[in-house]
Amino acid sequence: MTKALVPGSFDPLTFGHLDIIRRASEIFEQVVVAVGINTSKHSMFSDEEKISLIKSNIADLKNVSVERMPGLTVDFMKKIGSTVIIRGIRNVRDYEYERDIAEINHRLGSVETVLLPSKAVYQDISSSSLKEVAKFGADISHFVPKNVAELIETKVN
Repeated sequence: MTKALVPGSFDPLTFGHLDIIRRASEIFEQVVVAVGINTSKHSMFSDEEKISLIKSNIADLKNVSVERMPGLTVDFMKKIGSTVIIRGIRNVRDYEYERDIAEINHRLGSVETVLLPSKAVYQDISSSSLKEVAKFGADISHFVPKNVAELIETKVN
């Protein structure tokens, strides 16, 4: 049985993230969504909030679980018995970044990375830009689930 890992900071969780998680759940027997810590970003949500938001939006996916991931992805993968990383890519810039990270992860832990191209409707969604426009009162409901939009609104007001 292949256990795939979908790592990310999910700050905030977007429809694009959910699409990648759902598609991964159709390909692999078991999928773990790993909420990691991105040290180069300032988080809007706590790990507990992220985990709760993800769980509530994937409750129908019986082969998907959500866990907090401290430290390196490859170390976490060894701990849970995963051999495949799933990453979504929106454009060439994402591809180049993810290709380089995939090579590092392979050298560190002999893991494979599967890149799933984003559907066109999700290619313009970036968690960073969503947080920025939300601070100015923009309607982001077309990009994130309702519970995420509601929590963002409480945090920016």
